[in-house]
Order: sequence, then C-alpha cells, then structure tokens
Amino acid sequence: MPIARHMMVLLAAASLGVGAVTPTLAQNDASGAGNAAALQGASSAKPTKAERKQARKEARAKKNAELKKLEDAGYQPGRANDQNYPQDLQNAQKKAGIGQGASQ
Repeated sequence: MPIARHMMVLLAAASLGVGAVTPTLAQNDASGAGNAAALQGASSAKPTKAERKQARKEARAKKNAELKKLEDAGYQPGRANDQNYPQDLQNAQKKAGIGQGASQ
C-alpha cells in the first residue's frame, strides 16, 4: 500500500508541475523574444492616471450630452414607476436620432 500511495503523490505532483509550466511554454514564440516584447508592449500600453481621468471626463460628457438629447426629445428619467418606461425611452431615442444600444 505505501508504494501505491507514494506513486499517486508523485503522479499528482508531476501533473501539477506540468500544468504550471505548459502555459509559460505556450506563450513563447519561435524566436523566444515573445515574452520580452509582450512585457514591453503591456507596460507602454497602460494609460497614465491623467489619461484615465481625461477618458472618464470625456465619457461622462458624452453620456450627459446623450441624456440631454433624450430629455429634449421628451424622455423623463426621474419619473418613478413609469408604466411606459421602455417604450418612452425608445420613442425618445428615435426622435433624438440616438442608437438604441442596450435597451433592445
């Protein structure tokens, strides 16, 4: 019995080791420079704090402008328990010429 147990432990450890190594090997390309290029590309592609802040400001301004167009087209988002909610929004989107997005 102890030999079988040792063999099972050894087999389990080997399979865990192979599982950990396989993804690393799969990431390398034929020249072996894939990881270095990927690491350099990832660090330069990350936006700075100022860029992220600017992107948030632009996204907020875009959403506020879209909401203003919908309100001008007759949509009233503050109405509680609106029985005609989806249809009212869709009608305002058509009238304002705004895509329906996630409301479909």
